[in-house]
Amino acid sequence: MGTSNVKVYSYRWIVLLAFMFINVTIQILWICFAPVTGPAATHYHVSELEIGFLAMSFMIVYIPMAIPAAWAIDTFGFRKAVGFGAILMGVFALLRGAFASDFNLTLVFTIGIAIAQPFLLGAWAKVAARWFAIEERATAVGLAAVASFLGIAIGEVLTPFLVLSYGFRVTLLIYGAVAALSSVTFLVLARENPPTPASPPGYDQRALMLDGLKQILRQRDFYYLAFVLFVGSGIFNGLSTWVEGIVRPKGMTITQAGEMGGIMLIGGIVGAVVLPMISDRLRKRKVILLIGVACSIPGLLGLTYGSGYAFLMLSFFALGLFLNGVAPVAFQYGAEITYPVPEGTSNGLFMLAGQISVIFI
Repeated sequence: MGTSNVKVYSYRWIVLLAFMFINVTIQILWICFAPVTGPAATHYHVSELEIGFLAMSFMIVYIPMAIPAAWAIDTFGFRKAVGFGAILMGVFALLRGAFASDFNLTLVFTIGIAIAQPFLLGAWAKVAARWFAIEERATAVGLAAVASFLGIAIGEVLTPFLVLSYGFRVTLLIYGAVAALSSVTFLVLARENPPTPASPPGYDQRALMLDGLKQILRQRDFYYLAFVLFVGSGIFNGLSTWVEGIVRPKGMTITQAGEMGGIMLIGGIVGAVVLPMISDRLRKRKVILLIGVACSIPGLLGLTYGSGYAFLMLSFFALGLFLNGVAPVAFQYGAEITYPVPEGTSNGLFMLAGQISVIFI
């Protein structure tokens, strides 16, 4: 029983864990080529830019798919919409592993995986709203973000070791099997609603999606927050996609590049747990968001102008701690300032603002 005087159920953690599992997996599938850009280019006999496009395709595909995915989440519910994305992810991940020797097929199946991503990332706020009390929701969104950061960290750190040990085909087959397992887990365990609503009477009533779109596009604060997410995602996605190329001129190896990408995500995981909890405790969103963005600047300056393994690791960690860690607070803040716009619509539009940052990358 929370301060909102509604009953919450322990099964919400099962639903959230199943949802987190597929978010871990989709991010591994997205980022796995980034720390091995050079070796992958040699393996496939293509340019490094073409390898980078495997990761960038996720952001490019997200742009036209964001609104349809948001509509599906708000119309059919997160279980059906996310379940559809999970099936796409599992099937195309297995196919990518099976045909990993052919770059063109690898690209085609990567785009198939990318189509699944908006159905997963666009449902963070919806899952929190369905199952968690108001004073827990930033924390729930934060844990979904933790899953995403953890997936990227695993992909950054583990991929170089797997590729060096087993080659690209086995590595992608392993990732495909994990994707299939996470998809089945979500389909079996996820439920759309708890026995009774997690919101006070009337609070869970939301506008229709088209009405919500009209309303959200008239709000000044929507554009301010979308711009913050646009810039923050541009920095994060750019570093994640090109981490090996960025630190290579500083004398770092592909393994060290993976470790630096991983430490940034570890910082993000820590931040995504701590900052939303502070936000929920204080019931403050905007001030925590501003503090996180301001504190990320020293880390960005450090990795830009610094050198040396230890200093770069510290800079990547600091950037992840504040820039990535504050993201779930931003998404929950967005869901609250745009009420009664449906959570899938607001979450999807803010995610879209971040994905458009591909023009920087």
